[in-house]
Amino acid sequence: MEGIIGGVFFLFFLLFVLIVLLASCIKIVPQAHAYVVERLGAYQSTWSVGLHWKWPIIDKVAKRVLLKEQVVDFAPQPVITKDNVTMRIDTIVFFQITDPKLYAYGVENPIMAIENLTATTLRNIIGDMELDQTLNSREVINSKMSTTLDVATDPWGIKINRVELKNIIPPAGIQDAMEKQMKAERERREAILRAEGEKKSTVLVAEGQKESAILEAQAEKEAAILRAEAQKEKMIREAEGQAEAILKVQQANADGIKMIKDAGADEAVLQIKSLEAFAKAANGQATKIIIPSEIQGLAGLATSMKEVMKDTK
Repeated sequence: MEGIIGGVFFLFFLLFVLIVLLASCIKIVPQAHAYVVERLGAYQSTWSVGLHWKWPIIDKVAKRVLLKEQVVDFAPQPVITKDNVTMRIDTIVFFQITDPKLYAYGVENPIMAIENLTATTLRNIIGDMELDQTLNSREVINSKMSTTLDVATDPWGIKINRVELKNIIPPAGIQDAMEKQMKAERERREAILRAEGEKKSTVLVAEGQKESAILEAQAEKEAAILRAEAQKEKMIREAEGQAEAILKVQQANADGIKMIKDAGADEAVLQIKSLEAFAKAANGQATKIIIPSEIQGLAGLATSMKEVMKDTK
C-alpha cells in the first residue's frame, strides 16, 4: 500500500516538473519589446511580438529590449567656451533602439556610453564658440549634437532622434553682468518708447493746430465770400431800385405829356412842361443845364409878356 502511494506521488511530481518545464519553454513577447535569444552561449535569433518556443537548458533569453523611444536626462557637464568661460550644461537625449542584436552585443553599458559621448561632443562644440554665441545658438548646438551622436551610436543599434540643451548655467559673475546688461537694455528700451510717445504726441498736437488753423482760414474765406456776395446782392438790388424809380418817373412824365397832348395843349405848353421836366431832372444839384433853343425862345417870350402886363397895370 505504501509503495502504491509513493508511486502515485512520484508520478504527480514528475507531471508537475514536466508542466513547469513546458511552461518555461513557452515565451510570450509583449508589444514594443524584443528578446535576444542565445543557444549554448551563441546568438540564435531575435524574437519579436508573439508566442515563441524555447528549448530548455540549451536556449536562453540573453536580453530583453524595449523598442519605445526613451528619454535620458544627464547631469550638468562643465564645459569651457572659446573665450575661456566655464559653464555647466545639462542635456536631454531622446533615443530609440532599432537593432536589438547590436544593442545587446555592441557596447557593455549603452546608457553610460551615450552619456560620455554626449559630454565629449558637447565640450568639442562649445569649445569652438564664444559665450554670447553659445547662449544664442541652442538650435545649432542641438542639431550638431544630434547628428554626431546618431552617427556614433549606429554600431550600437541606437537611433538618436534629438538632443536638447536643458539648462546653460554660466558663472555667478557672468550671471550678474548679464542681469545688469538686461536691466540697462530694458531701461534703454523704456526711454526710447517714452521718447517716441512724446514725439508722436507733439506731432499730433502740431497736426491738430495746423488743421485748426486751416479750418479757421477756410471759415474766414467762406465768410468773406458770403459778405461779398451779400454786398453785391445789395448793390444790385439798389441799382435795380434806382433804375425802376427812374423808369417810373419817366413813365409818369410820359403819361403827363400824353395827357396834356390829348387835352389839346399847344406847342408852347408842351415846351414849358419840358422845361419843368428839365428842372426836376436837375433836382437842384446840377450847376449847368443845356436847354434847347426852342425852349429858350419861349422863355424869353414869356418874360416879355410879363413886362407888358406890368406896364399896363
